[in-house]
Amino acid sequence: MALTVGELSRASGVTVRTLHHYDEIGLCRPSHRTAAGYRLYDAADVLRLQQVLVLRELGLPLDEIAAAIDATPDRAALLRRHRQALVAKRGRIEAMLAAVDAALIALEKGPTTMQNEDFKKLFDGFDPTEHEAEAVERWGETDAYKESARRTKGYTKADWERIKTEAQAQGIRLRDLMLAGKPVTDPDVQACVEEHREHITRWFYPCSKAMQKQLGAMYVADPRFKANLDKIADGYAQYLSDAIAVS
Repeated sequence: MALTVGELSRASGVTVRTLHHYDEIGLCRPSHRTAAGYRLYDAADVLRLQQVLVLRELGLPLDEIAAAIDATPDRAALLRRHRQALVAKRGRIEAMLAAVDAALIALEKGPTTMQNEDFKKLFDGFDPTEHEAEAVERWGETDAYKESARRTKGYTKADWERIKTEAQAQGIRLRDLMLAGKPVTDPDVQACVEEHREHITRWFYPCSKAMQKQLGAMYVADPRFKANLDKIADGYAQYLSDAIAVS
């Protein structure tokens, strides 16, 4: 079996341009070429591309994927580990679906009726480092990204529960201030903003005020952030972003 780059693109959903890029950086190179120099991918190449996509889905940066694949000659063992990671991710997705359902129920009842246990349900399944890491990577803050990865690698389940509890408590305090009509410049609101920054610094990476402002801007610019934060209360993402902007 041999696929042209166009055929592999149609089969995998990966664009031709991306396949060319993967070839250029040595991530997934075709094993063969036609007499005219066109790329031809055999079965082993296709399996490698699948592994690349799985590792991308699991959040591994491109510059680490090739080393991860090449370091394990036993491809079956590597695939079994990939499968275990995907099963774990499926569990997270199922928990996130339950969290969305909890948010829908809360919206029907009204956000002011929510109790502490309701806030916990809203965040079940969400990895608090996922978007922060994306933000750092997007801005090229590699030192902060590496620091976050270094710290969180050693966190226990108890650590993650504490992180979640702290974040929920902060969300409750800021939500109540918003619903009370407090302006974002109010000292109590700004105290919450500082707690938000200290929480990131304490658990993930040193978060300067400039970094926090970039995060705040992304909370409303990225629909994923906005949708998740607005589960706390309608308009919460914009309120938090505005409060950070004036800090």
